[in-house]
Amino acid sequence: MHSVLSRFALSAAPVSCEPYGSGHINGTQLVVCENGARYILQQINTAVFREPVPLMRNIELVTAHLRNKVSDPRGVLRLVPTQNGMSYVVENGEYWRVYDLVQNSVCYQTADQALFCESAVAFGRFQNQLSDFPAEQLAETIPHFHDTPARYAALVRAIEENASGRRANVQREIDVALGCESFLHTLTDLQASGDLPLRVTHNDTKINNVLFDAETKKALCIIDLDTVMPGLSVNDFGDAIRFGASTAAEDEQDLSRVHFDLDLYETYVRGYLSTCGGSLTKTEIDMLPVGAKMMTLECGMRFLADHLAGDVYFHVSREGQNLDRARTQLQLVREMDSHWDEMRRIVGRIVLHVSKE
Repeated sequence: MHSVLSRFALSAAPVSCEPYGSGHINGTQLVVCENGARYILQQINTAVFREPVPLMRNIELVTAHLRNKVSDPRGVLRLVPTQNGMSYVVENGEYWRVYDLVQNSVCYQTADQALFCESAVAFGRFQNQLSDFPAEQLAETIPHFHDTPARYAALVRAIEENASGRRANVQREIDVALGCESFLHTLTDLQASGDLPLRVTHNDTKINNVLFDAETKKALCIIDLDTVMPGLSVNDFGDAIRFGASTAAEDEQDLSRVHFDLDLYETYVRGYLSTCGGSLTKTEIDMLPVGAKMMTLECGMRFLADHLAGDVYFHVSREGQNLDRARTQLQLVREMDSHWDEMRRIVGRIVLHVSKE
């Protein structure tokens, strides 16, 4: 590790390097130097991110843009350059980068209502700060990541191939997912027609990708920028709702505990629009409920497809875990359908409130 660290422009010699955080994709370590400075060292997982050079270029461009928009230096991650001015090091075919540690910050894995609202404020602010950035300059780090019709086609292939031999036991879930085909084109059709603009999107808008001030619990900055790429703002919104407005764990086995929490949904809408409502188009705002349902359904299809394929993509710790994940998402979709008019009214009411402030 010393060989890698010696190639970065650290402020002093490193004295320790220990595993840090709870991320599952990239290897992350905390580096402490002789002068007390602390850094985050990460090895990019090239099995997941197969094109690390354009990925790092995305992060360079986005963080440079954000740096001009924040007053608190903790409001954006800072890449530490290498000795020759690059943003990453390649050693033995492995790609490494270093960030400054964001001082006096904390990351949460779960959230109460106040923290959920703050995460909405943070992701809304992220969207607003990047609203004038030309998204087409960014590379797709995972091609077709939120191409929902393509995810549907992948599910159909998984059903036909039935690699795990599990198809007969999940026909009910298959029927539900296949019955949504016409809905799946809603957002991609609006994008193709130009009614939904291409935006810089984060694509993993869970609360554990927000750093909070350790004392005030106010959101500081967005982290885990590997999936930042061109996309739709409503998908970022929807992914946060899918995960954060559910009353149960993503792999809950007792579906009677899985509910769509309208209060949490309203909380997130209010926080999100408070910081980005002015930079979104009317169509984007109108499509926020659609984004919530779309991302929930998309994830349900992905979990179901992986269950049928034999659990080859999502990590599982027990038999049937991906099927349980699929079932929770489909249950949330059913609940969203039953609350659809309320979801739309909440957005309309908050838009009026924000516009009067």
